[in-house]
Amino acid sequence: MIAQESSRGPSFWQQRSPYEPGPAVIEDLRADVVVVGGGYTGLWTAHALLDKDPGLDIVVCEADTVGYAASGRNGGFLDTSLTHGLLNGLKHFPDEIDTLERLATDNFGGMQKFFAEYGVDCDFEQVPMLEVATRRHEVEGLAEWAEVHRAHGHEAELLDAGEAQELLHSPLILGAVRRPGAGGMLDPAKLVRELARTARDRGVRVYEHSAVTAVDETGSATHGLVARTGRGSVTARRVVLATNAHTAGLLPSAGHRYVPVYDYVLVSDALTSRQREAIGWAGREGVSDSGNRFHYFRLTPDDRILWGGYDAVYRWRGPIGPEHDQDAATHEVLARNFAAMFPALAGLRFPYRWGGAIATTSRFTVTFGSRHDGRLVYALGYTGLGVGASRFAGQVLADLLQAPDSDLLKLRLVRRAPFPFPPEPLRWGAIALTRYALARADDTGRRGLWLSALDKIGVGFDS
Repeated sequence: MIAQESSRGPSFWQQRSPYEPGPAVIEDLRADVVVVGGGYTGLWTAHALLDKDPGLDIVVCEADTVGYAASGRNGGFLDTSLTHGLLNGLKHFPDEIDTLERLATDNFGGMQKFFAEYGVDCDFEQVPMLEVATRRHEVEGLAEWAEVHRAHGHEAELLDAGEAQELLHSPLILGAVRRPGAGGMLDPAKLVRELARTARDRGVRVYEHSAVTAVDETGSATHGLVARTGRGSVTARRVVLATNAHTAGLLPSAGHRYVPVYDYVLVSDALTSRQREAIGWAGREGVSDSGNRFHYFRLTPDDRILWGGYDAVYRWRGPIGPEHDQDAATHEVLARNFAAMFPALAGLRFPYRWGGAIATTSRFTVTFGSRHDGRLVYALGYTGLGVGASRFAGQVLADLLQAPDSDLLKLRLVRRAPFPFPPEPLRWGAIALTRYALARADDTGRRGLWLSALDKIGVGFDS
């Protein structure tokens, strides 16, 4: 049985440390740039804009508190990839994958430099990533997976069942690939709050509890756009929409580029020393399994287990709201799957449970767009690996506004939009069929006609 979460915030991370929100917009303001959304994308974009022009007057408007949505609810995996993994990048951007991998390395290094320069406290641990196979038909793919990573300059250790179970004591694990240089773990809510702190220190005006309800033209030759809130507005030269799964509410024309799906997470009580010994995990790796419907799991700084993923829940027309933050059936499935993975931890309680909306594109990578003759730009659609990729997106958005000749803007990743999702009811039907096909593929090891057809046109739906 899963215990109820406490009431101090939607996620374990948001409850873990105190936070005092900033002021709200209560009057009409002016700025050079208004950033709508106080998560990773918005705050990284503010920093990137200041790196190019320290004199810019920037306002950030957040509907709730900074990091209230996906930035404060995710698993805290800082993966170096910009393309939802190397294999996905090869599938969609084979001609520029080496460039994207180099940019990913530079991006990760830039984050470490930023952490050091600004004294960012987000409990970052540089630990290996571990991909584990739990079904016989998944084991064969591990060797290919490791070889592809090595071919692109990454360290990847292929482990058999015995070696993998030495690292992580679970009877389900049949093999693994361990990647020592693939990123690390952090506290996602601490990171986003630190991004807000450092932005304020650099002169950015960050407003919370200031939901933007519309972005309109003003007719002015200089400050030509206005972001309206319930109690005031911000008139600006440029606008950045950094609202991810919420973007269609302000920009309906972007709605075909992504679907909002809910991901659900559990966090356990802190493990005792005996429980830690029972499961190994001395390397504190960030772990995911090889299924199409995959779990991701990690240790928190205080030795709890975070266990999430498996089922991406799409509801008819993609509603988003706090009423969907809890899903008892999905949380119970997660708990049962955890018990199968770690029978030595029978009886472990999960006092924290939550969910949140992810924006996923049909190629699982971020996509970019603009409106109002390029004066409004946006990025969305990280499909769960946005902790690192959002900083890269912030660089791209800053270049869209300030450096039109930037090499980043020439990338296919930036220039080309993913295959659009169809409108309802076709969207619902296609996603339901895909979820069923993914479950079948996990059971049988065969992609089947529907998934094979989607593969040919470069379309996917991820858990």
